[in-house]
This record gives sequence, C-alpha cells and structure tokens, in this order.
Amino acid sequence: MKKRILSLDILRGLTVALMIIVNNPGSWSNIFPPLRHAAWDGCTPTDLVFPFFLFCVGASMAFSLSRFERLDAKAASKIFKRGAGIFLIGLGLNAFPFFPLRPDPELSAWQNWTRWLSDIRIFGILQRIALCYIAAAVMTLWLRKEPKKIIIAMASLCAVHVASLLVFAGPEGAFTLEGCAARRLDEALFGASHLYDGYRYADGTRAAFDPEGLLGVLTGTCTALTGYLAGQILRRSDEIPLKIARLYTWAAVSLALSQILSIWIPVNKPLWSVSYVFYTSGWAMFVLAFITWMTDVKGWVRPFTPLRAFGMNPLAIYSLSTLIAIILGSIIGWNYSAVFGTNEWMSLFYALLFMLFHLGVAMILYKKNIVIKL
Repeated sequence: MKKRILSLDILRGLTVALMIIVNNPGSWSNIFPPLRHAAWDGCTPTDLVFPFFLFCVGASMAFSLSRFERLDAKAASKIFKRGAGIFLIGLGLNAFPFFPLRPDPELSAWQNWTRWLSDIRIFGILQRIALCYIAAAVMTLWLRKEPKKIIIAMASLCAVHVASLLVFAGPEGAFTLEGCAARRLDEALFGASHLYDGYRYADGTRAAFDPEGLLGVLTGTCTALTGYLAGQILRRSDEIPLKIARLYTWAAVSLALSQILSIWIPVNKPLWSVSYVFYTSGWAMFVLAFITWMTDVKGWVRPFTPLRAFGMNPLAIYSLSTLIAIILGSIIGWNYSAVFGTNEWMSLFYALLFMLFHLGVAMILYKKNIVIKL
C-alpha cells in the first residue's frame, strides 16, 4: 500500500465506522443529538458522514483514473461497469429479501410479489455514490483532469442545481420540503411509492421525498470532484508539509465559501445544497490534512490499523452492515429493548457493538490482505 494514500485509507475507514454507528442505533427513539441528522436545515456531525464517504470516492479517483489520460472507450467501460455494479448492489439491498415478508393471504403469490415490487425504494446511499462516481469520473477525464476546468464544471453544476430549485419552486419556498423541486421531480419520474417516506410535512403527514434523489446528483458530483482535487494534491510530488498546507488552505476557502453562500442558500443535507457541499468538503479536507500530518509527519501509523482495515474494503463492509441490519430488524425481528433497555447510552453501546463486529470482519480481511473490489 502506498504511503501517500495511507491518510485516505484512514479517512475512508473512519467514515465507514461512523456510518455503521449512526445507521444502527439500538433505538431510533433514544439517540444523542450529535448522532441524529438535522431535521431539515443545518448540519450535525452525523450529516458529515455520507459526504465524507462521497469525498473519499472522489479522492480515490485521483489514483484509480491515473492510467487514463482522456475519456476513451476503455475508460468509459470501466467507469460505467463499476458505477452500475454499485447501483445494483444498493438496489439489491433495498429489495432484500426479494419477496414480501408479510403477504396478504387474500392475494395470490404473484399479486403479493408485484405489489411488493411496486413499493421498492429506487434510490439510496450506494445509488447516490454510483451516479455521482459516474458523473465525476466521466467529467474528469472529459476535461483532461485540468483543475481549472473541473472547478468551472463544479460551478456550473452548482448553478444548475440552484436554478432548478428556484425556477421550479412551489409557493412554500425553494428550500422547503413542501416546495422543493427535488421532491416533485422524483415523484413525477419514479412515483411516490418508490421514494423514501421518512420525512413529514408540517401537518404531520408523511412526505414522499428521497434525500438521495435525482437532483442532488448534481451537487453530489461536486462533492466527489472536491475529493478528486484533494486526491490530486496527495498525488503531487511536493513535500508532505506543502501538501498539508494546501489541504488546510482549500479547507479554509471551502468553509468560508459555505458560510457566505448560506446567507442565501441554507446548509441542507436532504437537498444536498450548494452551501452544504462546500461546508462538508471543507471539513473533509481539514480532517484529511490532519490525518496526513499525524501519519506522514508524526509517524503515528499503528494506532490507525483498525481504520485502515475498514478503509481497505469500505463498500463491502458497509453493504454487509446493511444486510445484517435488515436480517436482524425485518426478518428475525430482533427486540433490542428486551436486552438493552431504552436509553441513549445503551442505544450507543449497541451501535458500538455492531460496529466492532464489522471491525472484526474487516480485520480478518486486512490480515489476509483481501481487498474486495468492484
């Protein structure tokens, strides 16, 4: 493993560990505030996890696409095959266990299955990663990896995203759940039954709104592209302190830009707003620079071995955690409260145990030098 990407492996691993923790509390009703997503506007520590993952995907592109100089048939084939594979895994996890667990006895098996099929959620975390990876990788090679052109492309994507929200906004407002164009676009294209239904309108009724929907791919691609530019800094032949200084500088610029933009555009994860892109990317670059300083300057490598293990197989470990959570919750019907009770500390304790189990799997793969690639 090349030392220059050690910090990136650690950041990936940290992100996967945190993603497992925040996605698998013992009780969703008993969670410490920092481990909750913001209800709408705003950004909690939990809201940093997914964009960090996407940022790492972009940073990894700086290395995985290094053998391609432009967008040709071979490069396009690799990009689309990998992206399609990630998307299908995410869709498969949404569909698992591939048949209705509680069929209607008055309907035939075929009727039960088709009704179940009509309610499968199309989008999700892996699907967003897949679409943003494809868009970012194609754009990067099409622009011949030139940073200035990539920055212009990012600005264009952000402008289209904001314009879409503003032009097609409902009377309730462009950046509200009720009035956002992102919700109406997904509902028109895919139908309400195929969208996430965890959000609620002001009157308490459920809203068909997917936080990993189609419009957010535009700004999600920008998150991946900021990661790519950070990865290019790591690939440079500059001295380590200069690389760290560059990362800290761009982190400060990104955070400052997010605060300026937030005057007009709220920091909002469900919409993946432009200010949210620069806010989360700024923090991702800051953490990456700090990890690089600890590993490449201070030489603190061994303490980060568990995170390196997670970082070697991020998609595989995340997919496994999702699969096990579905088996425990939907198939077995695991009763957490009967064992752990109902309070925030025990809910966090369960999440940590769940993460440590997957760390054990990751460590086995790490010790055997097994990397599951897609």
